[in-house]
Amino acid sequence: MKKPSSVTHTIAFYNIENLFDLENDPLTNDDDYLPTSAKRWTYKRYENKLRKIGTVIPKIGNDNNQEAPVIVGLAEVENEKVLSDLVNSENLADEKYSFVHYDSLDERGVDVALLYKSEHFKVTNSETFSVYLQTETGERDYTRDILLVQGELNGELLHIIVNHWSSRRAGQEETNFKRLAAARVVSSVIQNLKNEHDQPKIIVMGDFNDNPNDESLELIEKQGNLFNPFKTVWSKDEGSLNHDFEWNLFDQILFSTNFFDSSNSSLSFDEADVFNDRFLTQYHGKYKGQPFRTYVGKKYKGGYSDHFPVYIQLKTS
Repeated sequence: MKKPSSVTHTIAFYNIENLFDLENDPLTNDDDYLPTSAKRWTYKRYENKLRKIGTVIPKIGNDNNQEAPVIVGLAEVENEKVLSDLVNSENLADEKYSFVHYDSLDERGVDVALLYKSEHFKVTNSETFSVYLQTETGERDYTRDILLVQGELNGELLHIIVNHWSSRRAGQEETNFKRLAAARVVSSVIQNLKNEHDQPKIIVMGDFNDNPNDESLELIEKQGNLFNPFKTVWSKDEGSLNHDFEWNLFDQILFSTNFFDSSNSSLSFDEADVFNDRFLTQYHGKYKGQPFRTYVGKKYKGGYSDHFPVYIQLKTS
Protein backbone atom coordinates (compact mmCIF):
# COMPACT_ATOMS: atom_id res chain seq x y z
CA MET A 1 0.00 0.00 0.00
CA LYS A 2 1.41 3.37 -1.01
CA LYS A 3 2.27 5.68 1.86
CA PRO A 4 0.44 9.02 1.57
CA SER A 5 2.70 11.90 0.62
CA SER A 6 3.51 14.38 3.37
CA VAL A 7 1.72 17.71 3.63
CA THR A 8 3.53 20.95 4.44
CA HIS A 9 1.85 23.38 6.83
CA THR A 10 2.85 27.05 6.82
CA ILE A 11 2.85 28.92 10.13
CA ALA A 12 3.30 32.68 9.79
CA PHE A 13 3.59 35.94 11.68
CA TYR A 14 2.76 39.40 10.30
CA ASN A 15 2.84 42.86 11.84
CA ILE A 16 0.17 44.49 9.70
CA GLU A 17 0.88 48.13 10.66
CA ASN A 18 -1.95 49.71 12.59
CA LEU A 19 -5.19 48.04 11.58
CA PHE A 20 -7.59 50.46 13.27
CA ASP A 21 -11.30 50.98 12.74
CA LEU A 22 -12.76 54.48 12.37
CA GLU A 23 -14.38 54.71 15.80
CA ASN A 24 -12.88 56.80 18.58
CA ASP A 25 -12.13 54.59 21.59
CA PRO A 26 -12.17 56.90 24.64
CA LEU A 27 -10.05 54.42 26.61
CA THR A 28 -7.07 54.39 24.23
CA ASN A 29 -4.89 56.78 22.26
CA ASP A 30 -6.27 55.92 18.82
CA ASP A 31 -6.64 59.54 17.72
CA ASP A 32 -4.19 59.16 14.81
CA TYR A 33 -6.63 56.78 13.12
CA LEU A 34 -9.80 58.82 12.83
CA PRO A 35 -11.29 60.57 9.78
CA THR A 36 -10.60 63.92 11.52
CA SER A 37 -6.93 63.17 12.30
CA ALA A 38 -3.91 64.47 10.42
CA LYS A 39 -3.64 61.03 8.81
CA ARG A 40 -7.25 61.29 7.57
CA TRP A 41 -8.05 57.62 8.22
CA THR A 42 -11.18 57.18 6.09
CA TYR A 43 -13.47 54.26 5.33
CA LYS A 44 -12.00 54.05 1.82
CA ARG A 45 -8.49 53.76 3.24
CA TYR A 46 -9.64 51.19 5.80
CA GLU A 47 -11.26 49.11 3.04
CA ASN A 48 -8.08 49.34 0.97
CA LYS A 49 -6.03 48.17 3.95
CA LEU A 50 -8.30 45.13 4.47
CA ARG A 51 -8.10 44.32 0.77
CA LYS A 52 -4.30 44.63 0.75
CA ILE A 53 -3.65 42.51 3.86
CA GLY A 54 -6.24 40.01 2.64
CA THR A 55 -4.22 39.46 -0.54
CA VAL A 56 -0.99 38.85 1.38
CA ILE A 57 -2.00 36.32 4.03
CA PRO A 58 -3.03 33.43 1.72
CA LYS A 59 0.20 33.81 -0.28
CA ILE A 60 2.65 33.66 2.64
CA GLY A 61 5.09 30.78 2.16
CA ASN A 62 7.27 29.45 -0.61
CA ASP A 63 6.51 28.58 -4.23
CA ASN A 64 5.52 25.03 -3.26
CA ASN A 65 2.71 26.13 -0.95
CA GLN A 66 -0.24 23.76 -1.17
CA GLU A 67 -2.56 26.08 0.76
CA ALA A 68 -2.73 29.30 2.77
CA PRO A 69 -1.02 29.29 6.18
CA VAL A 70 -2.90 27.23 8.78
CA ILE A 71 -1.83 29.58 11.59
CA VAL A 72 -1.00 33.31 11.36
CA GLY A 73 0.03 35.46 14.31
CA LEU A 74 -0.78 39.15 13.89
CA ALA A 75 0.44 42.34 15.55
CA GLU A 76 -1.10 45.82 15.57
CA VAL A 77 -4.80 44.98 15.44
CA GLU A 78 -7.11 47.30 17.36
CA ASN A 79 -9.97 45.02 18.33
CA GLU A 80 -12.26 42.14 17.46
CA LYS A 81 -14.15 44.23 14.89
CA VAL A 82 -11.12 44.80 12.65
CA LEU A 83 -10.23 41.10 12.85
CA SER A 84 -13.77 40.14 11.87
CA ASP A 85 -13.67 42.63 8.99
CA LEU A 86 -10.30 41.21 7.91
CA VAL A 87 -11.21 37.51 7.88
CA ASN A 88 -14.47 38.35 6.07
CA SER A 89 -12.85 40.71 3.55
CA GLU A 90 -13.13 39.94 -0.16
CA ASN A 91 -9.66 38.42 -0.56
CA LEU A 92 -9.66 36.37 2.64
CA ALA A 93 -13.24 35.20 3.17
CA ASP A 94 -12.76 31.99 1.17
CA GLU A 95 -9.98 30.87 3.51
CA LYS A 96 -12.45 30.66 6.43
CA TYR A 97 -10.08 31.80 9.16
CA SER A 98 -11.17 31.89 12.79
CA PHE A 99 -9.28 34.02 15.32
CA VAL A 100 -8.26 34.35 18.96
CA HIS A 101 -8.01 37.87 20.37
CA TYR A 102 -8.06 39.58 23.76
CA ASP A 103 -8.08 43.32 24.39
CA SER A 104 -4.97 44.41 26.27
CA LEU A 105 -4.34 47.62 28.21
CA ASP A 106 -1.81 48.89 25.66
CA GLU A 107 -2.03 52.66 25.62
CA ARG A 108 -2.51 52.82 21.84
CA GLY A 109 -5.07 50.01 21.95
CA VAL A 110 -3.18 47.63 19.65
CA ASP A 111 -3.04 43.93 20.38
CA VAL A 112 -1.75 40.65 19.04
CA ALA A 113 -4.07 37.97 17.68
CA LEU A 114 -3.96 34.52 16.09
CA LEU A 115 -5.73 33.54 12.89
CA TYR A 116 -6.19 29.81 12.32
CA LYS A 117 -7.93 27.40 10.00
CA SER A 118 -10.25 25.42 12.26
CA GLU A 119 -10.38 22.53 9.79
CA HIS A 120 -6.71 21.90 10.62
CA PHE A 121 -6.05 23.50 14.01
CA LYS A 122 -8.38 22.74 16.92
CA VAL A 123 -8.01 25.33 19.69
CA THR A 124 -8.28 23.84 23.19
CA ASN A 125 -7.24 26.80 25.35
CA SER A 126 -6.12 30.43 25.17
CA GLU A 127 -5.03 33.02 27.71
CA THR A 128 -2.95 36.18 28.01
CA PHE A 129 -0.03 37.26 30.18
CA SER A 130 0.78 40.87 31.06
CA VAL A 131 4.24 42.41 31.01
CA TYR A 132 4.60 44.61 34.08
CA LEU A 133 6.50 47.83 33.31
CA GLN A 134 6.91 51.09 35.21
CA THR A 135 7.67 54.62 34.08
CA GLU A 136 10.50 56.64 35.61
CA THR A 137 7.96 58.17 38.01
CA GLY A 138 6.81 54.74 39.18
CA GLU A 139 3.52 54.66 37.29
CA ARG A 140 2.35 51.56 35.43
CA ASP A 141 3.43 51.56 31.77
CA TYR A 142 0.96 49.46 29.79
CA THR A 143 2.08 47.43 26.78
CA ARG A 144 0.77 44.57 24.67
CA ASP A 145 -0.14 41.34 26.45
CA ILE A 146 1.49 38.07 25.45
CA LEU A 147 -1.00 35.58 23.96
CA LEU A 148 -0.85 31.82 24.50
CA VAL A 149 -3.00 29.63 22.24
CA GLN A 150 -3.02 25.86 22.61
CA GLY A 151 -4.49 23.46 20.12
CA GLU A 152 -4.01 20.37 17.99
CA LEU A 153 -2.47 20.30 14.53
CA ASN A 154 -2.05 16.95 12.80
CA GLY A 155 -2.78 15.20 16.11
CA GLU A 156 -0.02 17.12 17.93
CA LEU A 157 -0.71 19.53 20.79
CA LEU A 158 0.98 22.86 20.00
CA HIS A 159 1.56 25.75 22.40
CA ILE A 160 1.80 29.00 20.43
CA ILE A 161 3.01 32.19 22.13
CA VAL A 162 2.35 35.43 20.21
CA ASN A 163 4.30 38.59 21.04
CA HIS A 164 4.65 42.26 20.20
CA TRP A 165 7.34 43.66 22.48
CA SER A 166 7.99 47.31 23.31
CA SER A 167 9.40 49.47 20.54
CA ARG A 168 12.80 51.16 20.33
CA ARG A 169 11.28 54.57 19.70
CA ALA A 170 12.96 56.15 22.75
CA GLY A 171 16.27 54.43 21.87
CA GLN A 172 17.44 50.82 21.74
CA GLU A 173 19.47 50.90 24.98
CA GLU A 174 16.94 53.08 26.82
CA THR A 175 14.11 50.61 26.11
CA ASN A 176 16.07 47.35 26.35
CA PHE A 177 14.75 46.66 29.87
CA LYS A 178 11.20 46.57 28.51
CA ARG A 179 11.97 43.81 26.02
CA LEU A 180 13.94 41.88 28.64
CA ALA A 181 10.89 42.05 30.91
CA ALA A 182 8.76 40.57 28.11
CA ALA A 183 11.39 37.88 27.49
CA ARG A 184 11.26 36.86 31.14
CA VAL A 185 7.46 36.51 30.96
CA VAL A 186 7.81 34.28 27.89
CA SER A 187 10.46 32.17 29.66
CA SER A 188 8.13 31.80 32.64
CA VAL A 189 5.24 30.70 30.38
CA ILE A 190 7.52 28.14 28.70
CA GLN A 191 8.69 26.80 32.07
CA ASN A 192 5.08 26.39 33.20
CA LEU A 193 4.28 24.50 29.98
CA LYS A 194 7.23 22.19 30.62
CA ASN A 195 6.01 21.58 34.15
CA GLU A 196 2.52 20.70 32.92
CA HIS A 197 3.34 18.71 29.76
CA ASP A 198 5.87 16.09 28.77
CA GLN A 199 8.08 17.41 25.94
CA PRO A 200 5.66 20.20 24.91
CA LYS A 201 5.86 21.45 21.33
CA ILE A 202 6.23 25.20 21.64
CA ILE A 203 6.24 27.93 18.98
CA VAL A 204 7.15 31.50 19.96
CA MET A 205 6.39 34.13 17.31
CA GLY A 206 6.21 37.86 17.18
CA ASP A 207 7.52 41.31 16.46
CA PHE A 208 10.15 41.42 19.18
CA ASN A 209 11.56 44.83 18.23
CA ASP A 210 14.94 43.14 18.62
CA ASN A 211 17.12 41.20 16.20
CA PRO A 212 17.99 37.49 16.56
CA ASN A 213 21.34 38.25 18.23
CA ASP A 214 19.99 40.71 20.80
CA GLU A 215 19.94 39.96 24.53
CA SER A 216 16.19 39.44 24.80
CA LEU A 217 16.03 36.84 22.00
CA GLU A 218 19.13 35.09 23.30
CA LEU A 219 17.45 34.88 26.70
CA ILE A 220 14.30 33.09 25.53
CA GLU A 221 16.28 30.88 23.16
CA LYS A 222 18.59 29.73 25.94
CA GLN A 223 16.17 29.55 28.87
CA GLY A 224 13.38 28.00 26.80
CA ASN A 225 15.70 25.63 24.91
CA LEU A 226 14.33 27.01 21.65
CA PHE A 227 15.77 27.05 18.13
CA ASN A 228 15.75 30.30 16.18
CA PRO A 229 16.00 29.62 12.43
CA PHE A 230 15.96 33.35 11.70
CA LYS A 231 19.54 33.72 12.94
CA THR A 232 20.66 32.44 9.55
CA VAL A 233 17.90 34.16 7.54
CA TRP A 234 18.90 37.67 8.60
CA SER A 235 21.57 39.38 6.49
CA LYS A 236 22.58 42.84 5.29
CA ASP A 237 20.32 42.24 2.28
CA GLU A 238 17.36 40.59 3.99
CA GLY A 239 15.13 41.38 6.94
CA SER A 240 11.51 42.05 7.83
CA LEU A 241 11.75 45.84 8.10
CA ASN A 242 14.17 48.54 7.05
CA HIS A 243 15.30 51.50 9.14
CA ASP A 244 17.76 54.08 7.79
CA PHE A 245 18.60 51.70 4.93
CA GLU A 246 19.57 48.88 7.28
CA TRP A 247 17.64 45.62 7.43
CA ASN A 248 16.35 44.47 10.81
CA LEU A 249 14.70 41.14 11.52
CA PHE A 250 12.42 42.00 14.44
CA ASP A 251 9.80 39.49 13.25
CA GLN A 252 10.81 35.92 14.06
CA ILE A 253 9.42 32.46 14.84
CA LEU A 254 11.29 30.25 17.30
CA PHE A 255 10.34 26.72 18.33
CA SER A 256 11.24 23.91 20.72
CA THR A 257 13.96 21.58 19.47
CA ASN A 258 11.63 18.54 19.50
CA PHE A 259 10.37 19.71 16.08
CA PHE A 260 13.60 18.18 14.74
CA ASP A 261 12.75 14.73 16.14
CA SER A 262 10.68 13.20 13.35
CA SER A 263 10.73 9.81 15.07
CA ASN A 264 8.61 11.17 17.93
CA SER A 265 6.56 13.73 16.03
CA SER A 266 4.13 13.91 13.15
CA LEU A 267 5.34 17.47 12.50
CA SER A 268 8.94 18.34 11.69
CA PHE A 269 10.65 21.61 10.80
CA ASP A 270 11.40 22.11 7.11
CA GLU A 271 12.38 25.74 6.48
CA ALA A 272 12.00 29.37 7.58
CA ASP A 273 12.09 32.62 5.64
CA VAL A 274 10.91 36.19 5.20
CA PHE A 275 8.01 36.55 2.76
CA ASN A 276 9.18 39.51 0.69
CA ASP A 277 7.67 38.93 -2.76
CA ARG A 278 8.06 41.90 -5.08
CA PHE A 279 4.40 42.95 -4.86
CA LEU A 280 4.97 43.78 -1.17
CA THR A 281 7.84 46.14 -1.91
CA GLN A 282 8.31 49.65 -3.21
CA TYR A 283 9.14 49.31 -6.87
CA HIS A 284 10.98 52.57 -7.53
CA GLY A 285 13.13 55.26 -6.01
CA LYS A 286 15.64 55.21 -3.20
CA TYR A 287 13.39 52.98 -1.07
CA LYS A 288 13.15 50.31 -3.77
CA GLY A 289 12.88 46.82 -2.27
CA GLN A 290 11.71 48.05 1.14
CA PRO A 291 8.21 47.23 2.45
CA PHE A 292 5.43 49.18 0.73
CA ARG A 293 3.88 50.89 3.74
CA THR A 294 0.41 52.21 4.50
CA TYR A 295 1.82 55.44 5.93
CA VAL A 296 5.17 57.16 6.15
CA GLY A 297 4.67 59.53 9.06
CA LYS A 298 1.37 61.26 8.33
CA LYS A 299 1.69 60.78 4.57
CA TYR A 300 -0.64 58.10 3.15
CA LYS A 301 1.07 55.69 0.74
CA GLY A 302 -1.69 53.09 0.41
CA GLY A 303 0.59 50.07 0.77
CA TYR A 304 0.50 46.93 2.86
CA SER A 305 2.65 47.26 5.97
CA ASP A 306 6.02 48.55 7.14
CA HIS A 307 6.93 44.91 7.94
CA PHE A 308 7.23 41.81 5.77
CA PRO A 309 5.62 38.62 7.10
CA VAL A 310 7.82 35.73 8.25
CA TYR A 311 7.03 32.03 8.21
CA ILE A 312 8.15 28.50 9.01
CA GLN A 313 7.15 25.32 7.20
CA LEU A 314 6.31 22.11 9.10
CA LYS A 315 6.16 18.82 7.25
CA THR A 316 3.75 16.10 8.31
CA SER A 317 4.78 12.47 8.47
